[in-house]
Amino acid sequence: MTWFTVALVLVVAAAGLLRWRRPAWYWLTFGVTLATLRVLVRYASVMEACGLTVPPSRWRLVLARITNRPVPESRAPRILRVRPTRTGLVLRLKLQPGQDAFDIAAASDRLRHSFSMYGVTSREVRSGVVEVRMTGYDVLRQVQMPAKTDARPMRVPVALREDGSVHYRDYRSIPHALTLGATESGKSVYQRNLVAGLAPMDVALVGIDCKQGVELFPLARRFSALADNPDTAAELLDALVDHMEGVYQLIRAEQRITADVPDAEIAADIWDLPDHLRPVPIVVLVDEVAELALFATKDEEKRRDRIITALARLAQLGRAAGIYLEICGQRFGSELGKGITMLRAQLTGRTAHRVNDESSANMAFGDISPDAVLAAIQIPADMRGVAVAGDSTGGWHRIRAPHTTLRQAVNTCNRHADRTPHLPELAAFRPVLSGRPGAAMPLSKAAPATV
Repeated sequence: MTWFTVALVLVVAAAGLLRWRRPAWYWLTFGVTLATLRVLVRYASVMEACGLTVPPSRWRLVLARITNRPVPESRAPRILRVRPTRTGLVLRLKLQPGQDAFDIAAASDRLRHSFSMYGVTSREVRSGVVEVRMTGYDVLRQVQMPAKTDARPMRVPVALREDGSVHYRDYRSIPHALTLGATESGKSVYQRNLVAGLAPMDVALVGIDCKQGVELFPLARRFSALADNPDTAAELLDALVDHMEGVYQLIRAEQRITADVPDAEIAADIWDLPDHLRPVPIVVLVDEVAELALFATKDEEKRRDRIITALARLAQLGRAAGIYLEICGQRFGSELGKGITMLRAQLTGRTAHRVNDESSANMAFGDISPDAVLAAIQIPADMRGVAVAGDSTGGWHRIRAPHTTLRQAVNTCNRHADRTPHLPELAAFRPVLSGRPGAAMPLSKAAPATV
């Protein structure tokens, strides 16, 4: 009996230590079993306490009265499946008649407390079936991406969601995106993860970094074109517009609209073209967009209008030509001048890191979801990298990208430098890599870049 007591004490001590120092290990060893038992044992009473039950149907009441049996109890949603994951539990529930998926979502905070879980979210899988995802610990405190992700062409895993699932940046479904955040909020880390994820793919990267190239310049070996000042950026954007028009001419020539060609084979964008004719897709990364919109003189105002017009044209027309925009900045409101709100309306994906005021969060989510605005302004200052990601449908999630140093991103880009495509229209803006250390040089036309 003494040995059993000692062993039990050691197990409890080990579980407590793991829960404190390694919550992920604790969940995989002890937490998942305890949580599953807790959910199954408490399920009926918790659903009744949370108001997620329905009274028995009439025919059951009549049958009980005829057979002189006790009145049947209220019914809770039926558990179809319980699936443990590396971060929590996934319950698939069959709703009872009269219940709605919103009822489960509204009670998510009460379910979290009742089942002693860290977080609870829900989504409707199909009519009458709801999936409830429970996390056993704070997965955003120390982000660990899963070893296997569902990466596809133009689909990059960039962060981890608070429910333990992977957040993907899918350019085929959401062509253009806006990323906001104050200084030291984690925008640069998010951008590095994005570039590192795109580096192994068959895609051209184009960068505009008006902070003299300090963010994107070290990654130059994987970029087909770079600009580090507004004047060069204006010329680069004009070249991208010309490239877009050329791609449309190619699509028009290859549409094959004839009576003997099925509708499914008629080309409407680059992804409908044969592989040997398909132009390489282009991702345009704009770091600190406000530097492109600010002006002090009449000449700078003309340049600013030229830049915003080109960006708006690329946002409106670039998707079918395989041109995708990633625009980053601290603020992106109407104070930046005319055309800004029109451009923002074309940016479907929205990501907001910690912001300094509520109006900045409204710039990202004010026209999408008020709840996302509230979540964005509540991000603590000591949680760098935590962000709120949403889209035009109104759905949003709290995410956090894994910490990636600039050295790691540079190594990834250098390793895949042979994948950098050569685009004749942008050849004048491609950084010339000398391979020797030296003073920083501007990334204007044909200017060498030292990495």
